Amino acid sequence: MFSEGCGKINKMTMTININTHIDEVLLNALKEDLGNGDVTTSSLIRIEDVSEAILIAKGDLVLAGVPFAERVFQLVDSSLKFITLKREGSGVRAGSVIARIKGKTRSLLIAERTALNILQRMSGIATLTCNYVKAVKGFKVKIADTRKTAPGLRFFDKYAVSAGGGHNHRYGLYDGVLIKDNHIAAVGGIDKAVRLARSGVHHLLKVEVEVGNISEVNEALKAGADSIMLDNMSSENMKKAVNVIRTHDPDVIIEASGNITLENIREIAGTGVDIISVGALTHSAHAADLSLEFKPA
Repeated sequence: MFSEGCGKINKMTMTININTHIDEVLLNALKEDLGNGDVTTSSLIRIEDVSEAILIAKGDLVLAGVPFAERVFQLVDSSLKFITLKREGSGVRAGSVIARIKGKTRSLLIAERTALNILQRMSGIATLTCNYVKAVKGFKVKIADTRKTAPGLRFFDKYAVSAGGGHNHRYGLYDGVLIKDNHIAAVGGIDKAVRLARSGVHHLLKVEVEVGNISEVNEALKAGADSIMLDNMSSENMKKAVNVIRTHDPDVIIEASGNITLENIREIAGTGVDIISVGALTHSAHAADLSLEFKPA
């Protein structure tokens, strides 16, 4: 399913300040590929040779990651000229030219694969996210990511979700309390887990509790959870849980999670939940099809 774009570009995707962390990730990726040098390019291409290349979408996609791809080329050679032609978060048709890059031929060839790898992964995530967002059109529900991201690439993955019209869940373990089943098992119950969390974190952090049935929903409500995650529940039980929660406290945020697919997400949205978190956005997205093509000499 191709999406023309979901039209949501937040502050993170509008303004990218390339920082030390991002550069470190990109430089490590370049080092992984380059090693002691590009033996093919150095054998074939003269130092003084200059070329122009175009970045092309080979399939329909939602674009994400162009600033990072551009940064890869800059890190390889700051004299390269990168001209962006398509907007982040926009739907791009197969055959469209996304960017033009001009400069030293050796530099273009060295940067090519790393830039494409990043752009393909991020655009794949954005495309899948946008399809999920469009699947729930008409419902007041947010599609959110999870922490199921590629190690070391979380910022990139979550940026791509945002570019695709989705929302970011907590970034890491440090910026939100989410009491899951293993936490509950370890401490001996939902009530105790919530009490310990309240006493262990500052007052600005909300407390979310993962539950799997109506009994646990009632326990979480009694314990004073700010948010309740309905995990791997049937749509029928989700509806019952939403009714229970809304009756008890309409301000409690309700999240659905677990085995969410494009086939069932609209039914889940119809249960009245506020947020649907989808791990597949980042762990199962197919890379978008893009290529870098040189103009003939």
